Amino acid sequence: MSNTKKPIVIKRLKKADGTIAHIKDGKLHNWDGPALIPQGDKKLAEYYIHGIKYTKEQFDQAHKDQEGLPWYKNPSMKSQLEEGYRN
Repeated sequence: MSNTKKPIVIKRLKKADGTIAHIKDGKLHNWDGPALIPQGDKKLAEYYIHGIKYTKEQFDQAHKDQEGLPWYKNPSMKSQLEEGYRN
């Protein structure tokens, strides 16, 4: 029995109406910016971290308080990424 970890997959979905959503484990999530951009209009952007909605100010503070590199930019975590992923 092998002890393999399931790779973490973050999806960027774009609907026909222009809405852009960043999904991780079935929840809206994006550390780098808005996780939901309704109809592609950045003025209506919504910020989510692990499915929890934040205001722009709360998101900026959480992003500022974060230490180190994000997991997907950390060289030691590259092995957990899905094959073929390029940063």
